[in-house]
Amino acid sequence: MCLSIPSKVTKIDKETNTATVDTMGVQRQASLDLIQDEVNIGDYVLLHIGFVMEKISEELALDSIELYKEIIDKLDDEEKEQAILESESCENKT
Repeated sequence: MCLSIPSKVTKIDKETNTATVDTMGVQRQASLDLIQDEVNIGDYVLLHIGFVMEKISEELALDSIELYKEIIDKLDDEEKEQAILESESCENKT
């Protein structure tokens, strides 16, 4: 299952229309091709399969991230490994 994960925009490349986002400490590239709102450094966004889908408030993002951390803490090692493998299949491969 692929989840839309709150991420903080740390860099924007207007030439390639991509953003570097921080997702719970992991830096990754995300396309801005599917979002109509202006995205700025410091904004929180929902990231799904390598695309920024929408902007969200900092409060909602931080609450969601805290909930993700609580869920992760309750997983055993095998479940964590499986979640990582599944998440890798959700990334945009373009």
